[in-house]
Amino acid sequence: MPEPKKPEERKEPPAKGAPAEKAPAAAPAAAAPTAAAPPTKERLKAPKHLRGSAKAARRKARKRKGAIQARRKREFTYRGYTLDELRSMSLAELVDLFPARARRSFQRGLNDEQQAFVDRLRASTEPLKTHRREIVILPEFVGKSVLIHNGRAFSRLDIKPEMIGHYLGEFAMTRLPVKHSGPGVGATRSSKFMPLK
Repeated sequence: MPEPKKPEERKEPPAKGAPAEKAPAAAPAAAAPTAAAPPTKERLKAPKHLRGSAKAARRKARKRKGAIQARRKREFTYRGYTLDELRSMSLAELVDLFPARARRSFQRGLNDEQQAFVDRLRASTEPLKTHRREIVILPEFVGKSVLIHNGRAFSRLDIKPEMIGHYLGEFAMTRLPVKHSGPGVGATRSSKFMPLK
């Protein structure tokens, strides 16, 4: 079995002004090494101009880490209270958290039609049709569906926690955005002479 080759030792260049060392005399061929040293693996490095900076390496590591970890969903809170805490509150405690306009609606009290709709919505499992756009969304409505009239048709609304404290009518737009085309022929003095295609 042939003996493994011994790796060449790297020598550092001598410092400036220091006398140069003489190369050692070659060892006699008859003397064999007692134990063969395992070959050392040197890390290959890219040339300095191809290597990125430390800042770029950290940025790449953050990017890799962000791609691996799924973004954790933040828990919903309304004025510092979770949805379960809001559902366990009484109506009087809940009304104190609402903005002034919604708070005043509850202080005056709901009329018979509004109260009937709220009772129907609490008991329903299917979407309810309604013209009552002025109902304030309560935590107990979350997860239910409502078909709200917008003046022309009923638009479906799935109630989410972020809608608490808002009115139902805010989520069923009554007007469409206006889209204008270009001016017609004759609308301006310069368009009078434009050729018709």
